[in-house]
Amino acid sequence: MKKLLSVCLTLVLALSLCAGALAEDLHVVALKGPTAMGMVQLMDRVDNGDLKDSGISFNIVSDVSEVPAMVAKGEVDIAAVPANLASVLYNKTSGGVQVLAINTLGVLYIVENGETISSVEDLRGKTIYASGKGATPEYALNYILTANGIDPAKDVTIEWKSEHAECLAAVTTAENGIAMLPQPFVTTAMTKLDTLRVALDLTEEWDKVQEGAENPSGLITGVAIVRAAYAQEHPEEVAAFMENYKTSVEYVTANTEDAAKLIGAYDIVPEAVALKALPECNITFVEGDEMKTKLSGYLQVLFDQDATSVGGTLPADDFYYARPAAN
Repeated sequence: MKKLLSVCLTLVLALSLCAGALAEDLHVVALKGPTAMGMVQLMDRVDNGDLKDSGISFNIVSDVSEVPAMVAKGEVDIAAVPANLASVLYNKTSGGVQVLAINTLGVLYIVENGETISSVEDLRGKTIYASGKGATPEYALNYILTANGIDPAKDVTIEWKSEHAECLAAVTTAENGIAMLPQPFVTTAMTKLDTLRVALDLTEEWDKVQEGAENPSGLITGVAIVRAAYAQEHPEEVAAFMENYKTSVEYVTANTEDAAKLIGAYDIVPEAVALKALPECNITFVEGDEMKTKLSGYLQVLFDQDATSVGGTLPADDFYYARPAAN
C-alpha cells in the first residue's frame, strides 16, 4: 500500500511539473503605450505571486519592429500589437497567428490651438498637421474625411511630419493650428501647450459613419495575438490567459488612479501622463464574433486604400480566434 501511494505521489508530482513546464512556455510581449496598459494588473499579479502557477512571463518593448521576428522564431507566444501588424504577420507566417481580442480602440484625436473645429465638416479648407503617412493614421483620417464628403487631396491640406513633436511645434506657431495626434501624446502635448484642446475624437467619428451599418466596424489601434500552434497545443493556457487578461482590462478601466501607478511602475508611460490619458485611450477587451466584425471591417478599410498595409490580402476566417466550446 505504501509503495502504491509512493508511486501515485510520484506520478502526481511528475504531472504537475509537466503542467508547470507547459505554462512556463507562455511568453507575452507588449508595446509601450496603450496596447500594454490593459495588461498591467495581470503583470502585477504575476510578479506578486498571485498567479504563481500561471507560468506567464512578460516583456515590454518600445520598438514595434522587434516583435515580428520574436513571433516568427517562437520566442513569443502572445503579443499585443497594432491591428494591421497582426494581419501582416498572419500573411507572412501563412496563417501562423490568430487574433485573441481587440485590446485598444482608436487613440487618434484632432486637437486645436483655437476654437474653430467642432465637427468633421469644420476641417474643410483647413491645414492639418499629422504624422503617420503611409500608415494607419493616414488611412483612418482619409476614411473619416471621405465618409463626410471631404476629399483629403483637395478639400484639406495635410502636412505630414515625421514625429508627433513636430506636429505640436507646428500647431504652437500656427494661428488656430490643428493636428491629428494619438493618446497618450495628446495628454503630454496639453501639458506643454495649455491652449490646446481636443476638438474631435476620431473613434467617435468613425462610429458615426458606421451608424446603421449591418455589420459595423470600428477604429482599432491594437489587438492581442497568439501563435496558432501554441493555441492549438495549449488551449487551457490560452483560455486562462484570456480570462486573466479580461479581468486586468476591467480593473484598469475601473481604477484609473491605481492603474496609472502600475503603468508608471512598469515604465509604459509616466504615471502623471497615464492618470490623465488613460480614460481617453479606449482600452477594451472585445473577442468572438464582435471582434471579428469590428476588426474585419477595419482591415477592409485599410486594404481598400493600400493592400500592403494588411500584408497584401485580407486574413481568412481562421485569423479570428474562437474559444473552444465548453464540454
